[in-house]
This record gives sequence, C-alpha cells and structure tokens, in this order.
Amino acid sequence: MSVYPFIEAEKVEDRNVTKACELMEVSRSAFYDWAQHQPSRREVSDAELGERIEKIHAKSRGTYGAPRVHAQLRRDGVHVSRKRVARIMAARGLAGRCKRRWKKTTIATLTPRPPSI
Repeated sequence: MSVYPFIEAEKVEDRNVTKACELMEVSRSAFYDWAQHQPSRREVSDAELGERIEKIHAKSRGTYGAPRVHAQLRRDGVHVSRKRVARIMAARGLAGRCKRRWKKTTIATLTPRPPSI
C-alpha cells in the first residue's frame, strides 16, 4: 500500500510535508519524485492494450488464455508479443480456463465372462 496519497492530502491541506514524510518513514525526495511522475509510453500503451485484452477475454466468457488472446489480437491487426499479452493478463488477474482431465474409471474386459450357473 502506498503512503504517498496520504502525504499528498496533507500537502493539499497546507500541512507540513516534512513531518508527514517523517511519520511515514519516507524521504521527501521520494515523495516529490512520486508526485511529479508521468506515465511512460509503455505504461500508457500497456493500459490501452490491457483494456482491449479484457474485452477479448470477456467476450470469450473467460475461456481464452494468452495464446488465444494473442491470436485474436493478431487477427485484429495488433502486433504484440505473446509474452507481453501474458504479462498484462497476469497483472490484471486474467486467466483462461483449461478443460478438465478425463480419466477412464471402468475398464471393459476384452473377453466376455462365462455365464454364471
């Protein structure tokens, strides 16, 4: 959990940022670095791609995993790697469903049994 929003709220109310940083055991420079942070191009494109991935995943009723989502994106003209799709899906908590394993529990005999008397 981030303590920076709390310090930001203290700053907005014209309170002492230095004391708030000391209380939360965070350096002032780290707080100001957080406050001035601009998202990178990768973060922005990952957010846009993540929304598209969520739509594809929801349309498949949660069955598509990273390989199928990647294939659908390729069909739609979006060229990204499968590993990037997998990373974004994992970060958003999306996973495909696997078919259950099927196990044969009854083994039929090859030769018929003789009738009992």
